[in-house]
Amino acid sequence: MIGVIMAGGKGTRLYPLTANRPKPLVKVLGKPVIDYVNDALLDAGVKEVILTTGYQGEGLVSLVKEWNQQKSGDFSVNNEARPMGTAGSVKLLQDKLTDTFIVASGDAILSSDLKKLISAHKFSKSKVTMALWEVEDPTQFGIVGLSSKIMGPIDANLSEGYITKFLEKPSLEDAFSNVINAGLYIIEPEVLEHIPFDTKYDFSKDLFPKLLELEWPLYAKKLDGLWFDVGTPSELVRAQNELIVKRMELPFKIPPGEITDDGGYVFDSAESKSRVIKSVLCEQVLVGENCEIKDSLIMNNSKVGDNTEIKSSVIGNNVIIGSECSLIDCVVGDNVSIKNKTNLVNLQVES
Repeated sequence: MIGVIMAGGKGTRLYPLTANRPKPLVKVLGKPVIDYVNDALLDAGVKEVILTTGYQGEGLVSLVKEWNQQKSGDFSVNNEARPMGTAGSVKLLQDKLTDTFIVASGDAILSSDLKKLISAHKFSKSKVTMALWEVEDPTQFGIVGLSSKIMGPIDANLSEGYITKFLEKPSLEDAFSNVINAGLYIIEPEVLEHIPFDTKYDFSKDLFPKLLELEWPLYAKKLDGLWFDVGTPSELVRAQNELIVKRMELPFKIPPGEITDDGGYVFDSAESKSRVIKSVLCEQVLVGENCEIKDSLIMNNSKVGDNTEIKSSVIGNNVIIGSECSLIDCVVGDNVSIKNKTNLVNLQVES
């Protein structure tokens, strides 16, 4: 089975972290987000993985070279000359996708047994099977209505079933479900005939509603394990903290480090003499004395001066933050220097 990982987005909500890298290469616990997705595909028996790229695809090409050297499988890249949308990018691969295949988003963390989803797809005899995730607040996502039969009434209590309705970012009053599209699909090759050539086209907005109109069978099933949309800095921090909490349940090892008394995580090579609360300090991060770092992520080779507080923030690679600073709700890009006694609130800082 072939797996396609869509990795062409710019990740504008994570800017300036994505100023020098595509969103799938942003790291969580020292591991690129797209690596979590790729490993889940390989664990499900996928033998060939194709990345569709666009924005700053050079970094993904380098990653694929590493995969071919280190992992068991055949990995390649298909670069879009211009943005084609999620479905449009997969349409470009139609000549290769002649059997059932999997499409996954490369910018969400995934740790789940996809073999269960594949089995559900075969059992339902559907043309598309969609992975779902349950959320408390569905208003920021695309929700999915399920039924026990094709084109039947919606049953909000189902964890899997036939898709009968989609709705993007509903109000609380209009939300008929709290399960959302997790951006992972098992697809039969004949579905590609309904994607136009050389046109920007989206799975959730364009293709799937069209297939519903044609009354093609579309199935869906909730994922087990873990799934996180890391589209914003706050979601990035939340994902890393959840991975730390559930580290004993994960099918992979997180990088070696120390869990602090406050629930933070410090990589072995980091040296911290301050409080690290529900935060991650990556490799070669140096933190001075009497600092407090809370609900934050500090990436590789960054330095923090004495008596500095960093809260609800994401700090990029090779950043220097002076002493007696305060950063709250900030996103700092790579290679930035912040002077002593600087106070920043709710800002994006780029070099």
